[in-house]
Amino acid sequence: MSSRDEILTAVRRHLPQSSPLPDLSGPWITYPDPFAQFASVLEMIGGRCVRVSSEAEIANQLAAMPQYSSAKQTLSLVPAAFSGTVSMDQIHDPHELADIDFAILPGEIAVAENAAVWVNEVDVRHRVIYFLCQHLALVVPASNLVHNLHEAYERLSVTASPFGGFIAGPSKTADIEQSLVIGAHGPRSMTVFLVG
Repeated sequence: MSSRDEILTAVRRHLPQSSPLPDLSGPWITYPDPFAQFASVLEMIGGRCVRVSSEAEIANQLAAMPQYSSAKQTLSLVPAAFSGTVSMDQIHDPHELADIDFAILPGEIAVAENAAVWVNEVDVRHRVIYFLCQHLALVVPASNLVHNLHEAYERLSVTASPFGGFIAGPSKTADIEQSLVIGAHGPRSMTVFLVG
């Protein structure tokens, strides 16, 4: 018997016993105030949540944000908030979005459990904008705030778009000398506007 066969035989002899799959019928975690939970977790991971009654009210909130007021290149796919200095319709090469200081984009579902927001490219021509901009704001209808990821997956369609993903807070890493670095691989700040 070859060494390879001996190793594989030993591995097969010591396989762990299979375990039954977990029951996915719930009950799942819920919160008395999902908005407070979402805002608290988002703040804990470096982001900020603002509740507004309408998209038009976002413009007032942006005026008080230094990330927006100091931005030279802005992009908006939420026209009621502001128009932006760069139009996504005029961008053919996604690399042209590398200098966007502030982008405000639609989000589909917000999850109170972990402050993640589901985004896709249905209304976003170049999905790279979620990761290239310096500061990111996402706008989600408050009616699309759910308690947990199980509820989120019940609502979303992963086949609706070739791209989709959850974004939770600004980009961060602690791999560099055990120090937390914000904005290492993407936006340096993230604000979520819950509308309604």
